[in-house]
Amino acid sequence: MAKSSPSFFSILITATFLLLASVLTKGVEGTIGVNYGTLADNLPPPSKVAHFLQDSTIINRVRLFDAEPDILEAFAHTGIALTVTVPNHHIPNLTNLSFAQQWLEDYVQPYIPATNVVRILVGNEVLSTANKSLIVGLVPAMQTLQTALVGASLDRRIQISTPHSLGILSASSPPSNGNFRQGYDTHVLKPLLSFHRATNSPFMVNPYPFFECSTDTLDYALFRPNSGVFDENTKLLYTNMLDAQLDAVYSAMKLLGFDDLEIVIAETGWPSLGDSDQIGVDANSAAEYNGNLMRHVQSGVGTPLMPNRTFETYIFSLFNEDLKPGPTWERNFGLFQPNMTPVYDIGILRSTAAAAANPNLHHVICLLAISVGVLILNNHG
Repeated sequence: MAKSSPSFFSILITATFLLLASVLTKGVEGTIGVNYGTLADNLPPPSKVAHFLQDSTIINRVRLFDAEPDILEAFAHTGIALTVTVPNHHIPNLTNLSFAQQWLEDYVQPYIPATNVVRILVGNEVLSTANKSLIVGLVPAMQTLQTALVGASLDRRIQISTPHSLGILSASSPPSNGNFRQGYDTHVLKPLLSFHRATNSPFMVNPYPFFECSTDTLDYALFRPNSGVFDENTKLLYTNMLDAQLDAVYSAMKLLGFDDLEIVIAETGWPSLGDSDQIGVDANSAAEYNGNLMRHVQSGVGTPLMPNRTFETYIFSLFNEDLKPGPTWERNFGLFQPNMTPVYDIGILRSTAAAAANPNLHHVICLLAISVGVLILNNHG
């Protein structure tokens, strides 16, 4: 007897299975970026880096600490969203409109739209420098650069921001007590937050649980199971340090009336190698932190004070950088070796991305495949 063709129901189940697999796989993309530092003498050429990221990884956002022309050219036609930086020492000059216009003409306009520049950062952790001329000039420089963007009709495609260390906080524990340092709060940060609201740009911070953890809080920092930290003021339980750091920033913003702004994680990471006496500084711990970080910030769970949010997040860093000064761990934050082999695997490579994003994905797909097979066999029987 001739077999009948698959029923509409079987076809629908098959389509659903394929769609679900696609959605689960693509869920790892969209909000994870990487900081591309270049303080090394052994890195591959920018063109090779750009094509590696485009073809072999899920990373579609890159933050640069400068605006090097060879890197901007290398990322042309990749579609990767690029964030460039005006170095700190340019901030006093950037308050002059002609300088801001010239900087745009030299470092941005020749490369767009082929290179997808989406954000310009004015300096990095400026408030932590204790340099009065930089701090006083920060917001005026951002405003002047915004004026230059508008004049060049680029304000709709490029945002302006600046990243901050958590040193901008005078208190952060419990998270509900978070507030900005006195003096900076009203004189610098309130005008800066007003700028972000007016330009629909994010407030960017560099939270590093690595710098705050101890032997007693290592599990809490690495997103491992732990007893958590209870905030008596809000009656909320924190099960990881990153959430506590982000909510301390949020609380400080709320005190100034800016809790509606987007928060972007401009830098965070964990080193894979340190000195022999350090606890939790190894490849396994780095893989735990960054892998759990990726899953957490993209999950939509948010934080206790910011539920149901995802966070655009930039992991520090793309490569180990052998020319960085300081202790061993400073040179070992990289996801990749200079030869572009992974230091550890957290699903950044496309070949492993789906399983890393959802550890149960393989089992889900297998069960769906079995169900579909049974339906089709029954229909043909």
